[in-house]
Amino acid sequence: MKNISLILIFLIISISVNAQKLKKVNFDNNFKKEHQGKSNVEINEVKELLHIMIAITDAGLGNDDMINQSTPYYQELLKHFKPFKDESIIIKFDSLIKANPLNYIFLTGNAISYDFKRNKLIKDKNYIFPAQSVSSHTTIKENPITTYKNELERFAEKSDFRKFYRNSKKYYDEVINDYNTQANIDKQWKWLENNFETKVNNYVIMCSPLIGGLNYTTSYEDNDFTQIFLVVPPISNLENLSDINKIITNTRPIFTEIDHNYIGKPTDKYEKIINEALKTREIWVKTDKYGTKYYPNPKKIFDEYMTWSIYILYIMDYFKDNKAAFDYAYNDINSVMIDRGFIKIKEFNDTLIELRKNNPNNKIEELYPELIEWCKTQ
Repeated sequence: MKNISLILIFLIISISVNAQKLKKVNFDNNFKKEHQGKSNVEINEVKELLHIMIAITDAGLGNDDMINQSTPYYQELLKHFKPFKDESIIIKFDSLIKANPLNYIFLTGNAISYDFKRNKLIKDKNYIFPAQSVSSHTTIKENPITTYKNELERFAEKSDFRKFYRNSKKYYDEVINDYNTQANIDKQWKWLENNFETKVNNYVIMCSPLIGGLNYTTSYEDNDFTQIFLVVPPISNLENLSDINKIITNTRPIFTEIDHNYIGKPTDKYEKIINEALKTREIWVKTDKYGTKYYPNPKKIFDEYMTWSIYILYIMDYFKDNKAAFDYAYNDINSVMIDRGFIKIKEFNDTLIELRKNNPNNKIEELYPELIEWCKTQ
């Protein structure tokens, strides 16, 4: 269980949007009008209920990667909710997660399909059954929030969850404000759309103070409307960093999730030659490093390199007169990726940077052919 996050990150990114026939979302015209061109950060009430319930299972209590246990908020929820850890629904959730850790995604990911109305859960009109699959081999046919609706209502009422949620609003607002001031999602969005052909209508950051190492992104499409959905932990307030380096540090995990939605189409377009260029796996990944097995083919390896490398291009543009800021981001990316087993990241970064400098007005898609040709020579 300790290494759940990396596995789930890979799998959630592997979701095929068209893999399921059941309707995930309903973006009616009112929804489109309200959300077009906007981004928002939210700590959803029903979703937070599910995170709290999982946090007090034996599985959650024993996993500080799945559950962020380092905050005063966590200690407060233990004081409030741990007396209810032997409730039958908590024991049930514990058994589900122990049987298959992906049930964490199915429980928390589908929580947004319901809203509270007094002490009852009512179906949300826009999110129908949003989390149906994690990879093509792991799917569910019934929304678990529907399955356990009555038990969730009873637990929320017995534990006085809604009062706890209301009393935590000040803290939630601080978490949301940190995202709005430090993550700069609108700047990232604008930069990506200026540099790629792909266009997105709306972004949602669905946060929880209890999310630990598990960050993921997915997209929903309906009625000619595309929404990017990010599930992420709170911003890190690192006291030992300068203000600029804090922004860089907190931008990276968001950017490297968002940009999956932009690099996917050109990578698909060049898949055949990418597979040939990166066919010698040992050149690109340290094969005995934990986690690299979840990038099993050249296309996925190339995608991961691109995901992190174009972040360097973003930093080049927004901190172009600040060499220290660029060096901090560049060295951080190289260090993290090499530690993960992506051993050619420095050379890949340097090549992409050089291509960008030589072609400053080109879309990033237009740099792919030369970059892939370089990959062939390695």
